[in-house]
Amino acid sequence: MIAYIERFVHENDVDSMPEQDTAAEQDRGDVLPLFNGVDLHGTVEFAGCGCGSDAGKDFGGTHFTEPLAVIRPSGSADVAKVVRLASRSPHLTVAARGNGHSVNGQAMAHRSLVVDMKSIERKIDVDPAAALADISGGALWEDVLEHCVSRYGLAPRSWTDYLGLTVGGTLSNAGVSGQAFVYGPQTENVTELEVVTGNGDVLVCSKNQNSELFFSVLGGLGQFGVITRARVMLQPAPDMVRWIRVVYSEFSDFTRDAELLVTRPAGDSFDYVEGFVVTNSDDPVNGWPTVPLDSNQSFDPTRIPRNAGPVVYCLEVALHYNNEDPPFTVDMRVERLMGGMRVKEGMRCEVEVGYVEFLMRVKRAEKEAKANGIWEAPHPWLNLFISKTDIADFDRLVFQNILKHGVGGPMLVYPLLRSKWDSRKSTVLPEGEIFYLVALLRFCFPYPKGLSVQEMVVQNQEIVQTCTNNGFDFKLYLPHYNSTDDWKHHFGNQWTRFQGRKASFDPMAILAPGQKIFPRNWQPS
Repeated sequence: MIAYIERFVHENDVDSMPEQDTAAEQDRGDVLPLFNGVDLHGTVEFAGCGCGSDAGKDFGGTHFTEPLAVIRPSGSADVAKVVRLASRSPHLTVAARGNGHSVNGQAMAHRSLVVDMKSIERKIDVDPAAALADISGGALWEDVLEHCVSRYGLAPRSWTDYLGLTVGGTLSNAGVSGQAFVYGPQTENVTELEVVTGNGDVLVCSKNQNSELFFSVLGGLGQFGVITRARVMLQPAPDMVRWIRVVYSEFSDFTRDAELLVTRPAGDSFDYVEGFVVTNSDDPVNGWPTVPLDSNQSFDPTRIPRNAGPVVYCLEVALHYNNEDPPFTVDMRVERLMGGMRVKEGMRCEVEVGYVEFLMRVKRAEKEAKANGIWEAPHPWLNLFISKTDIADFDRLVFQNILKHGVGGPMLVYPLLRSKWDSRKSTVLPEGEIFYLVALLRFCFPYPKGLSVQEMVVQNQEIVQTCTNNGFDFKLYLPHYNSTDDWKHHFGNQWTRFQGRKASFDPMAILAPGQKIFPRNWQPS
């Protein structure tokens, strides 16, 4: 859905560089002997050799730290050896790094060990008869898409909006996009994992084998194991997509139609449903110029009622079809599915695109942003799950007030269904069947065109505090906290289970130190 990132401006005002850690040399001397006799088939680069230039930062661009070493393993056996090596030290930890797209340092390891998962040989082994693919944890979803569609005419069922992410990385969180109301998040679309636990064991797990590890790792924020292989469910890939956007001036109409679509019986709705908020202005970054789906389209703002508020809402849907489907049957199905929706005349635009092009829609935006120099700028993003019972008040207090001038990037909001998420897995959700994803995908722009990084972070904190002060039922998605008490509050009544899983699968708290959930050698409370 974030295809309109490509409209953004060309520069940013942030010039931050990580500070050199004066203790790194001493730590390097302490850890070098630990690697003696460790038969790694991959490679190791120690601090001072430039290894931390990438591993010490992430896409968020607000956290920097210097790892002691970056290990580029050849396979799961190397990952297990690194974990066992760390267990011989009282302070070493291990962070698995995919494509570096965390936004709050979650995949970093301060003065410890970072494992570069992309260095593991990329394997995508497809079983067409079973409609399954065994995929290495460091493979990118964009490569999975290309391989499965071009060679087998198959594709995974559930996606993220941006596909330049690793399989293991998204499965360690959830993996959410507009297909999740049908198939659930990506964590609901795997049948088997290979995992390296914090005990240094390489285990295969599924619902029927090592099931507690399977449920723990999916959505487990990397706390219980490193995913080195996943068996992903596939389905036949369509040829084409009818991609539609509909604009609403009233949030109640927007949410009514969105919820109508995601709660229809299976097979009786669109294949993808998302939504976003734009400012009621001609701002090329935040306003209604971002609504059209291609450069040949335009949006007529005179269609928006004069009494509309500071923001308007865009519902985005997509219908899959094949080349042999007659155009009139596609048209008829679209109109049938849109029946009962509160669509106003002149508030709809649509295009026909190939299926792969649709799923890769953010790649074009990425290329444009890299060319303009803003892809490398800081991205202090905020992602939340908000209960249906509180989403209208969130709109009133946040979208229409705090964010009435936009965030310098997409503001996603769309409904998800709790029944599509297995509660045995580690992700925590608000109560109730319907909840909303809210994603504030900020980009930094030169002052005075946008807020500074610090101002964006403060505004994020204000939004979270607004949710807390008003008693909203919400959870951070891709969460980041700095205290154990905050993490306890995040997990709520699942904290005891989460602690127990940590004690079983990573008792010395070696894994994923950047999440700041458990200190090294913690004790259950």
